[in-house]
Amino acid sequence: MDSKIGIIGLGYVGLPLACLFAQKFQVKGFDIDLQKIQLLQLGIDPTGLSTGFQNNALNFSNSISDLKECNILIVTIPTDIDAQNQPDLGPLKKACQMIGSILEKGITIVFESTVYPGLTEEICIPILEQVSGLVWKTDFNVGYSPERINPGEKARPIASIKKIVAGDTIETTERLAQLYGSVIEAGIYKAPTIKVAEAAKVIENAQRDLNIAFVNELALIFDRMGIDTREVLEAAATKWNFLAFEPGLVGGQCIGVDPYYLTYKSESLGYTPKVIHSGRLVNNEMGKFIAEKVVKTLIQQEKPISKSRVLILGCAFKENIGDARNSKVFDICHELKAYSVQVDIVDPLVANTHFKHLDFLISENLNHEIKYDAIILAVKHQIFKNIDLNKLISMSIKGQLNLFDVKAFYQIEEAKTVSTVYWRL
Repeated sequence: MDSKIGIIGLGYVGLPLACLFAQKFQVKGFDIDLQKIQLLQLGIDPTGLSTGFQNNALNFSNSISDLKECNILIVTIPTDIDAQNQPDLGPLKKACQMIGSILEKGITIVFESTVYPGLTEEICIPILEQVSGLVWKTDFNVGYSPERINPGEKARPIASIKKIVAGDTIETTERLAQLYGSVIEAGIYKAPTIKVAEAAKVIENAQRDLNIAFVNELALIFDRMGIDTREVLEAAATKWNFLAFEPGLVGGQCIGVDPYYLTYKSESLGYTPKVIHSGRLVNNEMGKFIAEKVVKTLIQQEKPISKSRVLILGCAFKENIGDARNSKVFDICHELKAYSVQVDIVDPLVANTHFKHLDFLISENLNHEIKYDAIILAVKHQIFKNIDLNKLISMSIKGQLNLFDVKAFYQIEEAKTVSTVYWRL
């Protein structure tokens, strides 16, 4: 049977996947965001990361009924958490309801969204059955293939990342292995069950979260000792089996979210994870730590805190992308604002987006007429390479640069030489 693929959710995961599949299949991309669909129809990528829009095999729509012609539906919508760090399943449930409304016999639905082990079978499938009136494994099949895209990392395009697939039957798994295998050059791993595939995905990000939490805690310790954490890590990395992780702000829709899905499921089964929660606690405190470091420095310089002004360079959750969802840079902003510090944010990749509701104006360009008491380099966008230290000095009050380099962006010797205060995480 020829595959006609529908991709539900056209963000950083769904859009590259749609472009990749369109090289060999007819693909219909669906998203509820009409403005996004209109841009895609004009050949404009809102994420700035994908190519292949001019492919005649790829079409876009915000009408779920347009997916009726597809026999493979792939769900790539983001999964988030609420204010209490509990899984927010609203968007995923809504997607299942929409799919159920058009579901016909013979269709296979594949979920790529990160979830806790068991969610696909416990939550998604019952909704599909209820809304459609069809019977799972008799009328339709379900699979799971976790996304592994690292947004902004051009060195690892989607086709170069090994893909896990799992189906509700052996036949479904084989079908998905052939489907994804036709476009994924790195190869396919067949997980024995959907739950195993779900678990594999969620622990990938939990493991990374814990590794970063460890070096973040080292940064907290070494800062008290007056030791440069990066120099310690560089020395330790000379051992062959030392794991190279850097301290930093851990946000976004993956690493900063996914561990909570695992802890939620664990707690529902009667076990409260200790290590995973500890890692999340450390990483969630880093924005506050950085802000307090800035405030303490200004106090030592006898600057009036309530009249101080701080520039933050970058607010995306990681470098070289325009996605600021769940960015921990805003933790720095909120903490500084609690001290009545005026905060300005410059991020050319995020400016003019929907993040203005956070009560911080995100500017596209530097205003060289404004002088700052301190400058924080929070995100190492490649575009910031054009902002040299002399420019930052010229934007500092009395030419005295207090530079807080969260990402160790600048060369330490040069930065120390020209800065009044230079500190890096």
